[in-house]
Amino acid sequence: MQNLKIGLLQFDQAWENKSQNYERIRQLIKGGKEIDLLLLPEMFHTSFTMNTNLSEPMENSNGIDFLKTISTAFNCAIYTSLIISENGKTYNRGVFIEPCGKIALYDKRKTFGLAGEDKAYASGETQVIVEYKNWKINLQICYDLRFPELVANRIEKNGSALYDIILYIANWPEKRSSHWNALLKARAIENQAYVLACNRVGIDFNKHSYIGRSCGIDPLGEILSKTSRDEGLILFQIEKSKLNEVRNELPFLKDR
Repeated sequence: MQNLKIGLLQFDQAWENKSQNYERIRQLIKGGKEIDLLLLPEMFHTSFTMNTNLSEPMENSNGIDFLKTISTAFNCAIYTSLIISENGKTYNRGVFIEPCGKIALYDKRKTFGLAGEDKAYASGETQVIVEYKNWKINLQICYDLRFPELVANRIEKNGSALYDIILYIANWPEKRSSHWNALLKARAIENQAYVLACNRVGIDFNKHSYIGRSCGIDPLGEILSKTSRDEGLILFQIEKSKLNEVRNELPFLKDR
């Protein structure tokens, strides 16, 4: 299992303006950075809206086509979410896209009732763990962070952990940023896994303020990257040797 070079792109998402968000992403990632895995905020090309008229069908999604183009150009996997309609339902759907074109899908399981997300979008029902470059990666979206049972890690019969990394993509407001910081650390420590989290910045249409604080956290709860409230690409690396060291010295997962 190789080390992974991570990029977290936090930016001020334009409200319900897909083309403007595409252009902002292009501007912020230009320069040919070497990345293995890139995260974008939740509902990357619309911001966190309950306007289901902005949904796209899986079989003809401009958003997914854009992500595929970026993934191919930078030879990296991408994880984010967008509004997708399928079989008469609309979802806040996470998409994990690999450079080869392979896609894994995760529908947000805990829709945010405080904002009416539970009325606008159907909830997912299934945990999704993808394998990428021999890392096992658990896909999550924003409000899922408040529910530790969704990501309870464990040792399987073959002796390995269920997963190695949790990904959180979000539109998490500034007024609850202390919760964001605390919960991300908790998820890393209790599951002995890396946590990679990407949040937006700026002020949205509803006057909610966001301060980013996108970060990587190691299995001991230590922050790996400098957090910021500004737009930009946050880069760092995660190491398999660190993960193995923590799990070998502190074999807590086997007691679950």
